Amino acid sequence: MDIIVIIGGLLLIVIYAVSLYNKLIRLNIQVDEAFAQIEVQLKRRADLIPNLVETVKGYAAHERETFEKVVAARAKSTSATGVQGVAEADNMLTQALRGLLAVAEAYPDLKASTNFMQLQEELSTTENKVAFARQFYNDSVRTLNTAVKAIPTNLFVSIAKVNEREFYEIEDPTERGVPKVSF
Repeated sequence: MDIIVIIGGLLLIVIYAVSLYNKLIRLNIQVDEAFAQIEVQLKRRADLIPNLVETVKGYAAHERETFEKVVAARAKSTSATGVQGVAEADNMLTQALRGLLAVAEAYPDLKASTNFMQLQEELSTTENKVAFARQFYNDSVRTLNTAVKAIPTNLFVSIAKVNEREFYEIEDPTERGVPKVSF
């Protein structure tokens, strides 16, 4: 009878250990998937940019410097790797797009163009998807990092070969400030 209780206790410990190991693996895969979703949405945004630039170029051909900034930022965003590199390229592209859209504001005919309005709407939708993907990634990283540091899952971190991950953070201090609203 004692042997059955000991074997049952050991079996429960093994099952518990396997479940903790699997939890770490699942969380690690979830973080990888979340980062891949950020890259998918950033790629979608990068694919929209040439059409947007060409549309604006037709109306504002003398704004060459703005177009060059957007093209350079797009090129950097498509070749960036790692969380930090992607975040930096993303910030650079966001700033360049703001410049491009500011140029568009100066041209009423452009703002009224159906093609431009559709591209701007598509870009806006994509920006929302990028923001959601960043949020999901950071939520996944938080959950993984908590599991990596918490007892008892931290006992299985080296076995599962799982490490803490870095958050997707905005480096541009102007992005963190409170927006100014005036009527």
